Amino acid sequence: MATLTNFLLKPSPELASITKISPSFYCNFPSNQSFEKLKTFKPNRSLLITKATAAPDVEKKVNKDNERVQKISSMEELDEALKKAKNRLVVVEYAGKDSERSKNIYPFMVNLSKTCNDVDFLLVIGDETEKTKALCRREKIDKVPHFTFYKSMEKIHEEEGIGPDQLAGDVLYYGDSHSEVVQLHSREDVEKVIEDHKIDQKLIVLDVGLKHCGPCVKVYPTVIKLSRQMSDSVVFARMNGDENDSCMQFLKDMDVVEVPTFLFIRDGEIKGRYVGSGKGELIGEILRYQGVRVTY
Repeated sequence: MATLTNFLLKPSPELASITKISPSFYCNFPSNQSFEKLKTFKPNRSLLITKATAAPDVEKKVNKDNERVQKISSMEELDEALKKAKNRLVVVEYAGKDSERSKNIYPFMVNLSKTCNDVDFLLVIGDETEKTKALCRREKIDKVPHFTFYKSMEKIHEEEGIGPDQLAGDVLYYGDSHSEVVQLHSREDVEKVIEDHKIDQKLIVLDVGLKHCGPCVKVYPTVIKLSRQMSDSVVFARMNGDENDSCMQFLKDMDVVEVPTFLFIRDGEIKGRYVGSGKGELIGEILRYQGVRVTY
């Protein structure tokens, strides 16, 4: 379990089940504000696996698959690609010509590029030329493969030495904009979702996490899958607590101290919560709040 401060500085390669939020996370907040439409309830107490085949050589594969993965050869090319992408997610892999890990992960990135049409994938072979070496120095890349994620020209996440399943999870987590999961960016967004589903009385499952939270990334593919399978009876929504001040205040008001935390809301009240990233436990809790008897 990592404190929030440490997690933001360096995401852990090991995905623990939860991330604890340190008290300093809330140190700049004003006094607690009421949230009349919700009543808190104290609690009682992944997932996308794909194997990538080895590539004989990164450079040769780039030439074959360059229709979706753009090769970057200089700082100017990277800056232009980020500018052109606007608010789309951009995933940049920094690779090495003789790096076995780079060769192994690259085919999987190519497959992702073919299925994730709303994400731009870029490749930098760091030791190819003096220009790519200069680019790596500017971006402070000293190990490969290294993945950096951008939106609106802003670096939002980075990982090094990861495998195919975590790469896919990261792309889903930071690039999801069109799934059944409702993206919430403020307290007002939460209130709107609650109001919209007072009539149909659907269970609302609110996934509360942080931008650089490994367990939050791990469980998100399951959240997306469940949102499709349970769309008739359950509404899934997501909020990153460190996205802005409104989201941070919401976490404080809801007494969220560990992430991911799933809040189960119906009729404007929090009926309960689940803290953790276990797939089976999450499904069990959802079923329980739908009135299905669940034994553990």
